[in-house]
Amino acid sequence: MVTMLPTHVKDLWPISRALLMQILEDRCSDRFVCERIWERLGYVEADGTWSAGPETPLDWKEAFPEGPQLIAERPASVRLTRSIPKQHKQLLKQQLQFQGYRIGELYPRRTRRATAVNWLLAWLAQLEMPLAEQGPMAPECPVPMDPVAGHPGDLPVA
Repeated sequence: MVTMLPTHVKDLWPISRALLMQILEDRCSDRFVCERIWERLGYVEADGTWSAGPETPLDWKEAFPEGPQLIAERPASVRLTRSIPKQHKQLLKQQLQFQGYRIGELYPRRTRRATAVNWLLAWLAQLEMPLAEQGPMAPECPVPMDPVAGHPGDLPVA
């Protein structure tokens, strides 16, 4: 049985294996990562501000009337982690063969990016949508020299 797609799905940035790897490899801004999730949670953008919209789940709307900083803020990251259904918790390993970061690469920013990618994979799985191999990519950023600080413009991680 195919799940009904939310009405705003046709307007979303396409998710592909290449894009998810770009996120995992820390080659795009934290803001870009958040925007891909916000739009899938029904947040709408107006004049650079993302606010809960009519399709935003009530629990997200109440906790975060504006798009939450999923990478920078722990409460938002925790909520995102908890919102991944149990049967989809291993999609990073199953679909991307991602084995995690090495000990020297373990920073909250990167682990939260991995959570974001897993959430995006779970979102696709729940809607029974395939993961495309290629698609539009984020504006490319070099891997940050300081992975704790991230890219220019990324918010500090709390």
